[in-house]
Amino acid sequence: MASCPTDQISSVAFDRVASRYDELWTNTDVGRLQREAVWRHVDSLFREGARVIDLGCGTGEDAVHLSEAGVCVSGFDVSPEMVRASRDRGVDANVLAIEELKNHDGIYDGAISNFGPLNCVFDPARLRCPLARLIRPGGHLAICVMGRFCLWETIHFLSRRQIRKASRRWGGISDSASLGVPVCYPSVRRLRRALAPDFFLRGMAGIGVCVPPSYISTLTPKFLAHCDAIDRRIAHRRFFRALSDHRLLVFVRK
Repeated sequence: MASCPTDQISSVAFDRVASRYDELWTNTDVGRLQREAVWRHVDSLFREGARVIDLGCGTGEDAVHLSEAGVCVSGFDVSPEMVRASRDRGVDANVLAIEELKNHDGIYDGAISNFGPLNCVFDPARLRCPLARLIRPGGHLAICVMGRFCLWETIHFLSRRQIRKASRRWGGISDSASLGVPVCYPSVRRLRRALAPDFFLRGMAGIGVCVPPSYISTLTPKFLAHCDAIDRRIAHRRFFRALSDHRLLVFVRK
């Protein structure tokens, strides 16, 4: 894999956290609720036997879930340790930076990228041609990214007088405090323009409107269940999805 400096930073950072990623996110109450919210939207996009790319597959949680429904998943991640964890779970995973997708061949029925890998891609327009080549017409591209504003995050850090953290998303670019990785927060408009004209935006939903980010860990499972119940009713509405921790965007290949 040919890597740019940003790829190298991301690879090292996520290698360090790979062994604890599921503990820190996947297996937490918040992580489970947010991921299941994504699955509720994504599961219907891919039929049994479909071939799907998982961009930034991490430890393979989404790939395993789709595989259990009969979907054939090829996972890619910039982190060798994340790929190792995915392979240990039976996922067909390989080391490849998302920006290097142009070096991969094949025809797929769709692609997913869940919980922020595309936040590490500073020029999403570079992905349009590779994705258009790999995904058949009518195929779906489901991407879940951190947005420019998260109500929970803003309130959480403002209440602690941590102004910089409260506003870190607003300018569109910041450094991850936990990993030291440069992160961008693209607007929906920017992503839509970056992928046009080969892809059109079919639908959107907020992921984590009432369910908080994972670092807010003091809430009880019962309270989080109430938050999840509210999200099921409101997260697809335009006003509320703009307040969420993540945004899920579903595109269709023209």
